[in-house]
Amino acid sequence: VVLAVVGVVQANVLDMGGTRNPDGSWNGVASLETVPVGNINNAADYTGYGSVGYAYNIGKYEVTAGQYTEFLNAVGGVDAYGLYNPSMSWSSYGCSIERSGSSGSYTYSVAGDWANRPVNYVSWGDAVRFANWLHNGQPSGSQGPGTTETGAYTLSGAMTDAALLAVTRSADWQWAIPSEDEWYKAAYYDPNKAGGAGYWLYPTRSNTAPAQNMADPSGNNANCYTSPYVYPIDNGKYTTAVGEFQNSDSLYGTFDQSGNVWEWNEAVLYGSYRGLRGGSFHGSDSDLRSSYRYYGNPSYESSLIGFRVVQVPEPTTLAVLALGSLGLLRRRPA
Repeated sequence: VVLAVVGVVQANVLDMGGTRNPDGSWNGVASLETVPVGNINNAADYTGYGSVGYAYNIGKYEVTAGQYTEFLNAVGGVDAYGLYNPSMSWSSYGCSIERSGSSGSYTYSVAGDWANRPVNYVSWGDAVRFANWLHNGQPSGSQGPGTTETGAYTLSGAMTDAALLAVTRSADWQWAIPSEDEWYKAAYYDPNKAGGAGYWLYPTRSNTAPAQNMADPSGNNANCYTSPYVYPIDNGKYTTAVGEFQNSDSLYGTFDQSGNVWEWNEAVLYGSYRGLRGGSFHGSDSDLRSSYRYYGNPSYESSLIGFRVVQVPEPTTLAVLALGSLGLLRRRPA
């Protein structure tokens, strides 16, 4: 696949019907929107990361519970590969996705006030299966070739850490999870930085650690555990809605690459782990720094871990692909 793109690259939107209200809250499910990352062949940071030799799109937001619920309803009737973790149903540390029925006819729903918060309790394997589903055009059917097991990644039932560590991105990928360099560039690089192209220490276009003020419109805020150490900062919910922190986006327009949940990337670290970047609601602001890398077993699932996706851009305006109705937004009974 040719990744060097000529001309203007426009963001893609997998439309789920969501719009922003004037107060910044969501109406409906947030779109799975990507933003373009250009500046091809940029220099790496002093850490050695961030140089990417092609244009790509990256998720403007972390993948949400609403989007992941759509995925589960499309391919999770049997859930052969454990894409659903029962801890997702928690309304505090989880993301309030519930499963109903029995194997073969499972259905999934998410509480409306959680639909636009990041999905969590997802393994690295879950994340790349979601990317395969996007790559394959969001099909409905059992988990197997053409839905979750082939596409950007060939998994063929991979579930163990050893098997997941052996998985690599295919050359003809359309959707994937970020490489470490793709993630790092989108978070920290700024070709217009004072003094010449360079990198910020934090994904909020700042060398000063973010605060945690949800009501501050001035920017440089994130959902992390820092002064004044309010925990949780969103009325009993540990994650915040994606894009919650106004004017705290990266140069390319991504939100929440600082805090909220750690995000999987493709790096293999120490021969046994997959990479994580960006910190979480539970960590300190030092976790958000460009120099900080974290890692986990690729089968590991936690309230602190989610992901975002990357996409190969088209040389012209990208099509809008419908991702279904909002019927999944069923609240649980009180």
